Amino acid sequence: MTIDPLNSLSILGPRAFPEPSREPDVVVLGAGAAGIGAARRLLARGLTVAVIEARPRVGGRAVTAMLRGRAIDLGAHWLHAGPINPLVRLGLERGEVLRKAPVKGHLVIGGRLASPAERDAFDRAFDAADRAMTRAARGPEDLAAGRALPVAGLGPYADRVRGVHGLVSGRPLDAVSLHDFPSMEYADNWFIAGGYGAYLARLAAGLPIRLGAPATRLDWSGEGVTIETAAGSLRARAAVVTAPVRVLQAGRLAFVPALPADTAEAIAGFERGTYEHVVLHWPGAPFRGADRLATLLGTRHRPPGLLTRIEGSPFHYFELDEPAADVLERGGPRAAAAYVRTVLAAHFGHRAIHGLAVPAVSDWRHDPWSLGSWVTVPPGRASIRTALRRPVAERIWFAGEALSQEQWGTAGGAYAEGERAADEVAARLKAK
Repeated sequence: MTIDPLNSLSILGPRAFPEPSREPDVVVLGAGAAGIGAARRLLARGLTVAVIEARPRVGGRAVTAMLRGRAIDLGAHWLHAGPINPLVRLGLERGEVLRKAPVKGHLVIGGRLASPAERDAFDRAFDAADRAMTRAARGPEDLAAGRALPVAGLGPYADRVRGVHGLVSGRPLDAVSLHDFPSMEYADNWFIAGGYGAYLARLAAGLPIRLGAPATRLDWSGEGVTIETAAGSLRARAAVVTAPVRVLQAGRLAFVPALPADTAEAIAGFERGTYEHVVLHWPGAPFRGADRLATLLGTRHRPPGLLTRIEGSPFHYFELDEPAADVLERGGPRAAAAYVRTVLAAHFGHRAIHGLAVPAVSDWRHDPWSLGSWVTVPPGRASIRTALRRPVAERIWFAGEALSQEQWGTAGGAYAEGERAADEVAARLKAK
């Protein structure tokens, strides 16, 4: 079994870009989905742009690697919320090969496929939970989302409902804002051929980007802004900061003078979200059909998420939520791989996992330029996404998945926020 760390894999995407100006109209900090969206929109609005990126690649938390000759995403993979996701619309306009995510997945109980009656009860449990949380969210008090789940009505699937919603939220439901939770839109999902990270890299082609240049200081004490980076300084009329909130919380970027109290408090209010991939190469897996979610019940081992036969291939994602990802804290990727084998053997037997390999394990929680898969809003702080949208001194705008009310935690939400910030910057600069 081979487990490659992320930095040793062959990552898809360009490594050379046009050299950015040292005195553009706008500096964009970060070349993830938000930064790419902001830069493309600013250029379309007739402004000059310089994008600076800490990593030696673009895409941020969307990255596609070649594993055994196939393009596999190690970060963002789903194109959620098709009707409102700008990356779906743009992909269709560009002629990218998109495929609709199947709605019906596999329900396996004790190693066998569930009966129709069991499947109906399973679906009813999720419907009851969604109705209860949506109804409770209309109330004035911002409780923990888990407190809104009905005591009765979920039957034997109560733990599974909590687990799935905790996985897609990034934290257990008792740590997630009820007023923020229903804003996620997961209907009408898509996948993209060749990987999400590779798609974003194509969108970045030709943009003026400096790679390997982490920003260390943003000075807004005088006219415009001055950005200090590992590759020198830049002067601009405005800045769009798309660095992940967890990186801002860690103080990796100093603001001079300090940010206003309401902005600083909004940044501090988020908590880390966890969603990790254990990539499986498992030709003998007992699943049929491409891109189908699998729910495994009937033993004490209940994996938070399993996406099977990615693009019809022998590759699968075994997802780790925050509790399950603690194995990464204790023993790293090899411990995570051993955990996966234990879980799958408990459901299908040791013979069934013969030939299973784990070529890669993501670890966004420890990635220095992410420090998490995304960020979540704890109970009582549902307003912080909106608060962070407010510009600072009409010179600093923030963008990224953390600011999206409808698509938080997604690359589509990040891209939309990049475009939103760019439109506001352009309107402001052109009004001067």
